[in-house]
Amino acid sequence: MRLEKCWFCSSTVYPGHGIQYVRNDAKIFRFCRAKCHKNFKMKRNPRKVKWTKAYRRLHGKDMTQDATFEFERKRNRPERYDRNLTENTLKAIKKIDKVRVDREARHHASRMKGKRTKEQREAAKELEQSIHMVKAPAALQQEPSLTLPKIKVKVLQQQSEENCMEE
Repeated sequence: MRLEKCWFCSSTVYPGHGIQYVRNDAKIFRFCRAKCHKNFKMKRNPRKVKWTKAYRRLHGKDMTQDATFEFERKRNRPERYDRNLTENTLKAIKKIDKVRVDREARHHASRMKGKRTKEQREAAKELEQSIHMVKAPAALQQEPSLTLPKIKVKVLQQQSEENCMEE
């Protein structure tokens, strides 16, 4: 059973599924669904369409370089059937798939690392700006503990003044 890749979105095309388009120069294009085929006919670039694998790889959303991708490459050289080789290959496929999934999870975690603190900072800023919508101004004046604490930053002006005098 040969699993093909969609020319447009790089998803898997199973046997009996999808559309096969043959151009006049005998180049074969396989598509997983009509959506990909229509986008191809409209001459859209897969690297500019946000839902494709090409876009995600180009913009750093998915992993681009990994040794596990080498195993997925299509090879056209026929191999003589060997039961032991087939058994070992199937075991290796499971291990390689596990390694790839772990690496993808690590890649995703590193991409999302700063997002949580950024969201908390934005939420605190928005709450500070619109605290009057949450609590009435009279209640804020009576209990100052309801407001967020102001962050004070000390600015060292003496050093900057000394630098100006030296010049």
